[in-house]
Amino acid sequence: MEIGSMIRAIRKRKNITIAQICEQTGLSQGFMSQLENNKTSPSLATLESIAAVLNVSLAYLLLSREERINVVKKDERPLTSIGKQPMTVYELGITRNMRVTLVELPPGKSSSEQMVAHEGEEIHTVVQGRVRVEYGSELTELDAGDSFSWNAVVPHRVTNIGAEPAKILISVYREREWI
Repeated sequence: MEIGSMIRAIRKRKNITIAQICEQTGLSQGFMSQLENNKTSPSLATLESIAAVLNVSLAYLLLSREERINVVKKDERPLTSIGKQPMTVYELGITRNMRVTLVELPPGKSSSEQMVAHEGEEIHTVVQGRVRVEYGSELTELDAGDSFSWNAVVPHRVTNIGAEPAKILISVYREREWI
């Protein structure tokens, strides 16, 4: 969405008229019409005054498309499997440096055949089931509701030790961009 279209959408959602914006900013209605139709580009000072009337931050108006909200509907989640392991990975969201997934491991299965290490920091929450977590030389068993975090450069693996599928919510942060 271009900046003019975004301004129009915010203005309409907040029931603010073009005339009200013009009155409070000193801008002409013709200019505002051209701006909202993406036929002109405003200066930063102009954007700042419009943002003030709309009661949004200037930074919000300047966000790139990739930085704005990204909605993933439950039925539209990208679904992948990793490697030879029979686990299901639902991509819940991704930003420049962060990725959130919901992983489902069948009973008795592990996240990988061998312990793996990679770039990034991870936070996990066991949503369902019982898992064994291997991290370096540490071994821990966790139940639904438990969480754990680690630096992923240390070899690690998660194994479902329960009788039902285990579901684990995972947030991964890394310095290098995902997208």
